[in-house]
Amino acid sequence: MTSQVSSTAEQADGALVGEQRTSGDGGPGKEVRRLDRVIIRFAGDSGDGMQLTGDRFTSETASFGNDLSTLPNFPAEIRAPAGTLPGVSSFQLHFADHDILTPGDAPNVLVAMNPAALKANIDDVPRGAEIIVNTDEFTKRPMAKVGYETNPLEDGSLSAYHVHPVPLTTLTIEALKEFGLSRKEAERSKNMFALGLLSWMYHRPTEGTEKFLRAKFAKKPDIAEANVTAFRAGWNFGETTEDFATSYEVAPATTAFPTGTYRNISGNLALSYGLIAAARQADLPLYLGSYPITPASDILHELSRHKNFGVRTFQAEDEIAGIGAALGAAFGGSLAVTTTSGPGVALKSETIGLAVSLELPLLIVDIQRGGPSTGLPTKTEQADLLQAMYGRNGEAPVPIVAPKTPADCFDAALDAARIALTYRTPVFLLSDGYLANGSEPWRIPEVDQLPDLRVQFATGPNHQLADGTEVFWPYKRDPESLARPWAVPGTPGLEHRIGGIEKQDGTGNISYDPANHDFMVRTRQAKVDGVEVPDLEVDDPADESGAGARTLVLGWGSTYGPITAAVRRVRGAGQRIAQAHLRHLNPFPGNLGEVLARYDEVVVPEMNLGQLATLLRARYLVDARSHTQVSGMPFKAEQLAEVFKEAIND
Repeated sequence: MTSQVSSTAEQADGALVGEQRTSGDGGPGKEVRRLDRVIIRFAGDSGDGMQLTGDRFTSETASFGNDLSTLPNFPAEIRAPAGTLPGVSSFQLHFADHDILTPGDAPNVLVAMNPAALKANIDDVPRGAEIIVNTDEFTKRPMAKVGYETNPLEDGSLSAYHVHPVPLTTLTIEALKEFGLSRKEAERSKNMFALGLLSWMYHRPTEGTEKFLRAKFAKKPDIAEANVTAFRAGWNFGETTEDFATSYEVAPATTAFPTGTYRNISGNLALSYGLIAAARQADLPLYLGSYPITPASDILHELSRHKNFGVRTFQAEDEIAGIGAALGAAFGGSLAVTTTSGPGVALKSETIGLAVSLELPLLIVDIQRGGPSTGLPTKTEQADLLQAMYGRNGEAPVPIVAPKTPADCFDAALDAARIALTYRTPVFLLSDGYLANGSEPWRIPEVDQLPDLRVQFATGPNHQLADGTEVFWPYKRDPESLARPWAVPGTPGLEHRIGGIEKQDGTGNISYDPANHDFMVRTRQAKVDGVEVPDLEVDDPADESGAGARTLVLGWGSTYGPITAAVRRVRGAGQRIAQAHLRHLNPFPGNLGEVLARYDEVVVPEMNLGQLATLLRARYLVDARSHTQVSGMPFKAEQLAEVFKEAIND
């Protein structure tokens, strides 16, 4: 869904929820309160439809015009044992009437569909928050399965919270009696009942969800109407029950964004659209050679829907075949892409080295996840940076680009394509599970605002021998970019040799000459070092005397949201701190060394054990303070704010 907004404003992400009593139609005798932001977490079994529930609430929130950020969190198992802690799936949504950057540190509202969901999430819920509990699931066996010796709804352990006990299952079954469904079939709609209740509670639109349900179950109209009925029953329950005496309003974020048309978008979807846009702007067919792997598979699924844009997708039998096919497509004149996660990068490493040697444009999209090995397939991490930088045999330099938000994945894909096409090199695009599955509003760009990525293929001879004969040299380079010519197979007179053995400079013939190898290695490195990237921008507001901060926070990738939210908190507390964020990790921006030298303290938060900090220390001899986390979850803003304050005060 899209919405129109205008103007700009900035407020502190993570500020306390503001309340103001207002008059309004909250139902008979109901009070309506206005809030500036809310964080809701839906939690239940992986089969309870929590991701769908959160996604629908998010879609309606986006269409309403709020700024938002989401955090889906689900188990790696296709169907974990029902009612167990490993099987809990959750979806957190932070929405506000102002500019926000993260899914929020802690939920104001927890919807717990069973005892496992309550136990798995209660430690994240602050005192005074609201908890909506499906009481039908709090029977002896489900509680014992997760270690509850007594009923937490009755033993006083939840006295610090505002608990709303709701028999969601019973109410759903009762609402669907007329449909003649079995109890099991009717129970499946309890997530829609919960969605209806929360939609009433926060004044969310309903038309989009009803339309979605009828479209999703178009071939089963009875099931469609049953879900719509359950959704409406949840809304009506909130309006009529005495347990919910208050509903809440969060106004649209009309002052949060520049004027334009916006839609809610996830990182993987934005990245897919960015790849399509890059191919169109380059006037090239887009080829994806891929093997399904969490959390990158959505890109394969999405691109396969767009054959009308000249997209061809190939689901290979394994990771090696996927990148091999993509590299062949690059040789054939396509904008070639392969998508994967960390384990797949390990398998693709030899072919990436071959692409370095062949000097062909190829995008390697790595949606990072927890490792090593299979690790945490559905959890996020930033631990593939050194793998992308050095994870190949020999000297095989590759440019690296990293998006910072879900919406920024679109621009990062265009940027990666620009580098690959201009410099004839494979390029790493490092996203991660947090960006891939999370979502936020995205301003849809105008086509005429997109960069021109068109390339010139070689069409004839480019070198003259001593005897005057004109020939084609496949490794004769552009003097500025050091890129070699791109010759499409079948072009008369441009036949040339490719392969992984070292090439002779210019001719491309096989060469074992030591001096030639030294020259080619240094030339490939110089080509990557010479990639044009913008200087690093630093956000360092000066005080009244004109002095800047003494402490710099430097991040990369998906840490942007939590870092920026934490910086806002620190500044809101009256302390000075500077912030910069890297998109280009190889090569680094030309002014990075000068920027680092300006500050007494440089703090580098990363979701790994300090990989960027290691590179900075080695390259610039700066004593960067590394703050790391490898929990599979993104940083919390409050946690980072304390780290930054400590660095400032040291």
